[in-house]
Amino acid sequence: MRGSLAFAVAIIMLGTSDCKTVQARTSNILNSNDVGVGNILNPTEVAEVSDEEVAKAHDFAEDINDQAKEAAKNVEEDDIDEEEDSSKLVMANVSQVMNIRISPEDDAEKVGVLYKDCGGKIIEQKDGWTKLQSGDVVGWANDDYLLFDEEAKELAEEVGVQLVTSKSDALRIRAEADDGADVIGVITNNSFVDMVEDLGNGWIAVDYNDETGYVQADYVDTDFRIDAGETMAAIQKREEEEAKRKAEEEAKKAKAKLTQNTGAVSAGADEARLLAALIYCEAGNQSYEGKVAVGAVVMNRVKSSAYAGTIPGVIYASGQFTPALNGTVDRVYAGNIPDSCIQAAQAALAGETTCGTATHFRRAGGHDGLVIGAHVFW
Repeated sequence: MRGSLAFAVAIIMLGTSDCKTVQARTSNILNSNDVGVGNILNPTEVAEVSDEEVAKAHDFAEDINDQAKEAAKNVEEDDIDEEEDSSKLVMANVSQVMNIRISPEDDAEKVGVLYKDCGGKIIEQKDGWTKLQSGDVVGWANDDYLLFDEEAKELAEEVGVQLVTSKSDALRIRAEADDGADVIGVITNNSFVDMVEDLGNGWIAVDYNDETGYVQADYVDTDFRIDAGETMAAIQKREEEEAKRKAEEEAKKAKAKLTQNTGAVSAGADEARLLAALIYCEAGNQSYEGKVAVGAVVMNRVKSSAYAGTIPGVIYASGQFTPALNGTVDRVYAGNIPDSCIQAAQAALAGETTCGTATHFRRAGGHDGLVIGAHVFW
């Protein structure tokens, strides 16, 4: 405290225009026989002093004394604030997670949680409960699961991190603490990294992708942080986003499975054209995906021991494909077949599929399965 007070007074004395005037006057007195404020405060010889000069000296002395008292008061208040901030620190004392409630009761509604090593600030305490704020979470926690005072401070220092936040749009992280060193990375405005060490020479060592880099202290802010709690609303949103992400991943996996190549089948030009003719009859007005699916159904049957092992055998099987049984396929085969149907037939022969290993299809609406356009496949 004494050191702080002395430092504060020194700053005041060096930082005011009045002090500069006094120093100048004192210097003149030491080098002449002039009478001034310096000689009154620290007389070096007996001399006559006017009432006006005595009044000035007293005013100056009182001003310095008042400023010193104010500085001391500020220092004391700062110390008190630091002590209060330290005393308001609270840390979770759990192995996994603890509940934060809307009121100090075990069955009260949950408003959030604190995870292991999370901390916050005490707002109020009563009856074995503490109202705290941790990030966006504000609520009551049972004191049995909290640490206070020195225990909280020790844990915070152990688990907290010193962050370095960029104040520049493009802060260069260099390989060495030197303006000419190689740049190993760049962080944008308000982005942050962990501090390794403040070198004290205008450079700060930081952790950049598990590599030590260096940034200039003038272009960053530093802040000590501990993990904060999570509100129930934030948890719900996070869980919904996670469920959506998983659903999208499952959909991608399912689609990948549906389009996984089933293996090529060797076929002559006549068989390829016959398959294209069936595709045109069954899915000529459908998308290319739907055309390939119809071709894939035929090829899946060819590959299955439950059906004929040839393309004509599958297409002309009794009771299967109506266009083949009523002669429509033959007429299309003998005429012009659209290029898209020929291309779809070639893709199916090459093992491509858009319906997985489905062996049946019909008009959509009467059966469960994969719907592609107007058809459902299973």
